Amino acid sequence: MRAGIDLVRAEGSAALSLREIARRAGVSHGAPRRHFPTHLQLLSTIARAGFADLAARVATALADAPADPRARVVLLAGVYARFATEERGMFELMFRHDLLESGHLGLRGTSMPLFGLLVDLVAEAKPADAPPEVTAGALWAGLHGVVQLWNWGSLPLATGLPGPEPLLEAVITAHMGGVR
Repeated sequence: MRAGIDLVRAEGSAALSLREIARRAGVSHGAPRRHFPTHLQLLSTIARAGFADLAARVATALADAPADPRARVVLLAGVYARFATEERGMFELMFRHDLLESGHLGLRGTSMPLFGLLVDLVAEAKPADAPPEVTAGALWAGLHGVVQLWNWGSLPLATGLPGPEPLLEAVITAHMGGVR
């Protein structure tokens, strides 16, 4: 698993073949199958480590954050965007549809505590004009879209911005209103 994490960080999610992971781990190409019967199970384990890393970064950032829920959402969005940029291969792996749909290791559920935190912050910060799950879902979709399009180079080219922060703020404002 450690070799897979190192590989995805160095070369991206497309490089994650069982053979290459085994080679980097210094084991035979069949050895990973003794612990992970399918390639998807190994990739799900690696992606789960990514979700744990992201959750730890969010928890660390929020530990000393202001009490204002909107400010906490802004902070969470910044951590999410930095993670997506700094850990691009891992971020892509974590949200691969085939892994999330496979059900291996409850991967889809691994992201739910972070979403639950976002729902709670939205519920605290926003008037009840929509259920907090709906607003949080739309907010997450917008944030994810910004960071993905930023990573692909589309938004830097289109906007000329040096970083995605103004776009993240615009998404938050669109869903939660302006600064109070």
